[in-house]
Amino acid sequence: MSFAQISLKGRALRLLSGREHSRFELEQKLKRFEQAPGTLERALDELQAKGFINEQRVIESVLHGRAAKLGSARIKQELQGKGLDRQAVSAALADLQASEHERAQEIWRKKFGALPTDAQAAAKQMRFLMSRGFSSEVIRRVVTDA
Repeated sequence: MSFAQISLKGRALRLLSGREHSRFELEQKLKRFEQAPGTLERALDELQAKGFINEQRVIESVLHGRAAKLGSARIKQELQGKGLDRQAVSAALADLQASEHERAQEIWRKKFGALPTDAQAAAKQMRFLMSRGFSSEVIRRVVTDA
C-alpha cells in the first residue's frame, strides 16, 4: 500500500508513532488529505476516544524534553502553538516555574561557567538566556549572582 492510499487514521497513527501530537497538530498536518468533509474529525475523535491522542501526554512530553534547555516562557509558547488547553498549560507551567532559577543557572554554567568580565560579556550571557525563554528577573539573578 502506498502512502497516498493510507487512511487518515493510518496517517495519524504513523505521526503518533514518532512522538506525541496534539489534536490541533494532527488536524493541521492531515487536513490536506481529507477527501470528504468530516472524515478527519471522525478519525481523530476515534483515536482520542481510544487514548491515542492525549493532551496531558503531549504536555508531559514537551516538559520532559525541553525543560532542561528552555525557560518557562519559551515552553509556554511551544505548548500554546500545539493548540493545547490554556488551563492545562498554565497548571503545567506553575510547577515548572518553581525550578526556573535552578534550570537557568545550570544552563548558564554549562555554556559560560564564569562571571562576565565586562558589560559586553554580561549582555551576551543575558541575551543567550533570554533567547532560551527565561524571565529577565531570573536572568539578572543568574548572571550577577553566579
